[in-house]
Amino acid sequence: MLKEIEMALKISRILHAGYVFECAETQIAFDPIFENPFSKNCHAFPNVKFDHEQIKKIKFDAIFISHFHDDHCSLESLNFFDRSTPIYIYCIFEELFLIIKELGFVNVHKLQIDVSVIVGSFEIIPRKALDADVDSIFQIKASGLNILNVVDSWIDVETLNLLTQLGAWDMILWPFQTMREIEVLAPSRAAVAAKELPIEWIQQLKILKPKFLVPSSCQFIQESWSWFRYAYFPITYQDFKLQIESALPATQVVRLNPGVSVVLENNTLGMSSALTWVQPIGEQEVDYEYKPDQKPMSTAEIACKLPQISAEQTQKVFEFCGRGLIQKYQSLEPPQEAYFNKTRIWRLSVYDHTGSASHFYYNLNAAHIESTSDTKKDLSWSTEIPICKLYEALENGETLTSLYMRINDMVFAPEIEAEIESVDIVEDPLIRCLFSDSFFSYQKLQLKRLLAAVAG
Repeated sequence: MLKEIEMALKISRILHAGYVFECAETQIAFDPIFENPFSKNCHAFPNVKFDHEQIKKIKFDAIFISHFHDDHCSLESLNFFDRSTPIYIYCIFEELFLIIKELGFVNVHKLQIDVSVIVGSFEIIPRKALDADVDSIFQIKASGLNILNVVDSWIDVETLNLLTQLGAWDMILWPFQTMREIEVLAPSRAAVAAKELPIEWIQQLKILKPKFLVPSSCQFIQESWSWFRYAYFPITYQDFKLQIESALPATQVVRLNPGVSVVLENNTLGMSSALTWVQPIGEQEVDYEYKPDQKPMSTAEIACKLPQISAEQTQKVFEFCGRGLIQKYQSLEPPQEAYFNKTRIWRLSVYDHTGSASHFYYNLNAAHIESTSDTKKDLSWSTEIPICKLYEALENGETLTSLYMRINDMVFAPEIEAEIESVDIVEDPLIRCLFSDSFFSYQKLQLKRLLAAVAG
């Protein structure tokens, strides 16, 4: 009996795609995030807080990070760990490994697709995600059990065929939400959200046939005043459970809230002692309230809810809009969208804390950009952003999901509307200037703050 208990597999939820796995005397973590809010304005839902003093005392045998996005790889969270802790990361860019080593970690490893890592009682094998330049998927084997952690990824046909051969699957951690982080950038142009799960998910899960399925990548909500709070997730826990159980009656859907732990053993799943350092706040069996009919707040309204920045910070933003943006744009590869292969008039509107806008006009043509004072021509692209958010993106690496940027949320001239309808809005000139080659800005600025704090 003692041996069976020791070899049972305990799985605990941290936050978002973060998990702790324990088997025998081995304890590992996946994508650990101990911040609420995380990624600036993502507030855990259900709400929790973290006992950081307890976390500092945890001795993980290894930490595995699936990809470089800040809600999976945050230096603020890694900073709680002993610097000898082995960290395994899937990332094709060497710079991230240098950043984490500069934080003081001495045992940092680059994960390779389909190459096993043995840590105590565990074998972890990274598998190829749909976007192999960014994501990875984890196969986790322990105590004769076979678990798939899909993290944030989608699965392509090649990987699905491999995973089918590697089954049966005792448990799959599945990213259950369709997140509308692009649609909120241009709400008037966004298609109506589907409440049904993508058909590919159902088809793939029918093939994989997991015994237990955990809806992973937990929901979050934004600031209490934000219209984003009801705009991101059209599929709820309840929707997921009902649709999966209808399509896969032999699969049990198991919701794991932050801090909750279960023990997986053979064909059974039972509750276990919760993580004491993840502390629930308020009701935990809550579900997202999606409001497709709500009126989006204007950028002016949003800007009035955000902090005022200093005169010096304002000057930095205006200098960027006048010179830095032009220099940056010209250093980039030409846009991929053919729409920009002829001259377009772009207006960038920057809103201060009173809701007043400063407008900047540019002529765009492929890789060429120049300021223009000719505002009589028809606009053909529009970008709006609160000034404090543009400053945060420039100086502190704030990411797109929290910038409250608004793109082409207006009616253009008929001929422009006919052309612009199918253009990918992430080809927006400001998005390209802020993010095209700015990998790890968030982590670099975290590192700068953390090292400064140590220096005192």
